[in-house]
Amino acid sequence: MAETPTISPASLQDWSTVRDWAAAEGWNPGLADTRTFFAQDPGGFFLGRLGGEPVSAISVVNYDADYAFLGFYLVRPDLRGHGHGLAIWRAALAHAGGRTVGLDGVPAQQDNYRQSGFALAHRSARYVGEVPRPQRPAAGVVAAERVDPAVLAAYDSACHPADRPRFLASWLGTPGHRALARVVDGRPTGYGVVRPAEQEARIGPLFADTPADAAALLDALAAEARAFGASRIAVDMPEVNPAAARIAEERGLTPTFETARMYTGPIRPVAWERVYGVTTLELG
Repeated sequence: MAETPTISPASLQDWSTVRDWAAAEGWNPGLADTRTFFAQDPGGFFLGRLGGEPVSAISVVNYDADYAFLGFYLVRPDLRGHGHGLAIWRAALAHAGGRTVGLDGVPAQQDNYRQSGFALAHRSARYVGEVPRPQRPAAGVVAAERVDPAVLAAYDSACHPADRPRFLASWLGTPGHRALARVVDGRPTGYGVVRPAEQEARIGPLFADTPADAAALLDALAAEARAFGASRIAVDMPEVNPAAARIAEERGLTPTFETARMYTGPIRPVAWERVYGVTTLELG
C-alpha cells in the first residue's frame, strides 16, 4: 500500500520548487510570478510531502466570498499514478469552501475535472511567436501608472469573475512587469502587462474595448518585451473572443496548446469581448 502524503500549506519559499516543476512541464512561468500570486491569498497554496520531500502541489486561491481559482495541480513525475494528486486535490478544494472554483485545464485532465463537478465554459489557446516587427506607436498608449488605480481596477473587474485589487496592485507593481494602458478621451480603453518568463515573454492580461485597442496594446507590449531582451512572446487567448486570434495571426503568432476554462458553478457576468489575453493560466 502506497504511503499517504502529508498535506500542508506551502510557504513562499516552498513554492520555488513548484515553480521549477511547472517550468519542467513547459508551462513557462513568469520569473517573478510567485510573490504576486501569494499576495492574493497566501493560504491558498499546498504541498504534499513524503518523508518531508515535496511530491505534489496545488493552489486554490480565493478572490472574494464567491470565487476561487485552482492551478498548479502537479505531482512529481516519478510518483504519478499512486493517488497523490487526488489526496492534495481534495484537501485544497476545501480551502474554497462554497465558492465557485475556476480552472484552466489541459486536455488530458478535463474528463477528471468533469468528474469533480467542473463544467466547460470555453477554450483558450496559447499563441507564441517571434516578437513582431516594430510598429508605428499607437496614439494613447501610456504607462498604466498614469491611470487612476481605482479606474483601472474597475476596468479589470469587468473582465474577470471577481474584483482583485490586491492581486492587481502587486501584478502591476512587480519589478520586471511592464504595464501599459490605452487612454482615449481621458478614459482607459484597455490595458495589458508583459513580463519576462522562462522561455517566451508572457503577455497577460490583454483587455481592450475594441480590436484596434487590443492591437495597439499588443504591439506596444511586444516592444517592451524586446526592450528587456525577449525575442519571443506568448499570450493565452480565449476562443470566446475570435478577434483575439485574428490579431495574433496577423502578427505571425501561432497556437501551440489548448486549455479549457471550467467552473464548478455560476460566475458573475464577464465582458469576454474585451478579453484578448487572460492574465495567467495559474490564477485566471
